[in-house]
Amino acid sequence: MAQPTQAQALLPHTLRLDPAKLTQQGVGLAQEASQLAQFQQFELALQRAKLATQLAPKSAEVWALLGGLYLQTNSLDEGITALKKAQVLDGKNSAVLFALGTAHFQKGSYTQAAEYITAGLKVKPNVPGALFDLGNAFFMLGKYADAITQYEKAIAQDKSFWPAINNIGLIKYETGEKEEALRRWQAAADIDAKAAEPRLAIAVALFAKGDRDQGLSLGEAALRLDSRYADMKFLKENLWGDRLLEDTKKLLDAPKIRATIVQLQERPVRTRRPTNR
Repeated sequence: MAQPTQAQALLPHTLRLDPAKLTQQGVGLAQEASQLAQFQQFELALQRAKLATQLAPKSAEVWALLGGLYLQTNSLDEGITALKKAQVLDGKNSAVLFALGTAHFQKGSYTQAAEYITAGLKVKPNVPGALFDLGNAFFMLGKYADAITQYEKAIAQDKSFWPAINNIGLIKYETGEKEEALRRWQAAADIDAKAAEPRLAIAVALFAKGDRDQGLSLGEAALRLDSRYADMKFLKENLWGDRLLEDTKKLLDAPKIRATIVQLQERPVRTRRPTNR
């Protein structure tokens, strides 16, 4: 008589993953994401960066990349969350601290922006762009003297950093020092022949003080360099103050300038970030 067969339960086989290999794959995906971002393919880059954080959750660089990509797509809250995870993993990463400052500036949290940028500068001092950003945060907080101090520090590190020179002019105009503002804007324009912003500011100042012909001529030339400066909202985003905006509107309402704006609106819009961000 045949003996009954003894059933044997199959034990589940658990795949053992190599954490080092997973981390390596995550870093590789992060590199792909970075390359895609260079070609403005942000959605594809985000997909890879999100997966990269799952494969390499202890990599501050990967979290920082994801945070930066969120900022590029204007997803500020998600960007801050990712950057804070990077900060926890590497609290001395100046790039992460600067990025957190940028994110809070864009959210309008200027005090927090200044705090993060200041912390980043303690780790890595004398970074012109960070000094400039800190100046902008102080500017928005109405701390004009502190803002100028940071702009001057940025210029000391990079003599050709015309946006810092330009922004000192913006402050001087708001505080009634219009001749000094003109001097600063002219210095900025002399550095970069294609810098539309200081040229338009010079045009506005000249037009406002009665030199209408030169103001109109320079204003038209500035807008031909970059027509976005005909947009009052864009100017405000670039930290143009109330006094300067009021005088700018008068220039932009002049028939010659209005005709130029209409003509330029037919051109394709160039995608370039504001100079003061």
